[in-house]
Amino acid sequence: MLLRSAPRRLHHLRPHHLSTAAALAAAPPTPTEWTTAPVASVGAATADASLFHVSLDLSSRADLLASHVAAGQFLPFRLPAAPYPIFLAISSSPPAPGLASSFDFLVKRLPGTPSACLCDLRPGDLVHVGGSVVGRGFEVGRIADARDVLVFATGSGISPIRSLIESGFGENENIDVKLFYGVRNLQRMAYQERFTNWESSGIKIIPVLSRPDDQWTGERGYVQNAFSRMKKVVNPSSMGAILCGHKQMSEEITRALVADGVPKDRILTNF
Repeated sequence: MLLRSAPRRLHHLRPHHLSTAAALAAAPPTPTEWTTAPVASVGAATADASLFHVSLDLSSRADLLASHVAAGQFLPFRLPAAPYPIFLAISSSPPAPGLASSFDFLVKRLPGTPSACLCDLRPGDLVHVGGSVVGRGFEVGRIADARDVLVFATGSGISPIRSLIESGFGENENIDVKLFYGVRNLQRMAYQERFTNWESSGIKIIPVLSRPDDQWTGERGYVQNAFSRMKKVVNPSSMGAILCGHKQMSEEITRALVADGVPKDRILTNF
């Protein structure tokens, strides 16, 4: 499903950001071991080139590939001129043994930020990365009995959600999964070329645009506004939620779900 307006449309963490998430979980540890990996490919992920696909060739690092065991985990990067490591969420799904040779990332190209330099690299360029993946990822076992799962993503927060979906989440026909995906406009929406496959695996995608053109006929505003308009929590004990994106969105959605009776331990994040 490639979205268009009607005819006439990284997720990454830095250590000082992690203090805001400390109540949810411990911050990913700074690696004690570092290695280098060559860039496999780099290319624009959105029409306006605000997000980039970056892929690392890890064909010679089976140990690093094997450390990725859950959607939502991070790989630390040590970039030139950056005083701290950054942690990029892996967008590719956890690999089956021997069946993958790379990690994919969705990187925000924001001038002046360390991660932006990744978007200017070329295949074969070397980058310094941690010797293993960090973070617990999305603990989907906590909602294994859910019958309705709501997934919320904004901006580059869709990166680990891709990993989750493409690892098979939602393929159980007994689970109803809805993905609310919010961005400014269609030119900033990554992974549109994957939507058809996601929907065929059982994911209902609800795009939400905060600044659409006049021809857009879908949901408008922010993800939390769209959820509020469509909200229907029938049985809180059988519901689960997964959040990744802007802090305000996560906080507002969490408050709304808890107010409707959804236990907080059934609302998942990846940090």
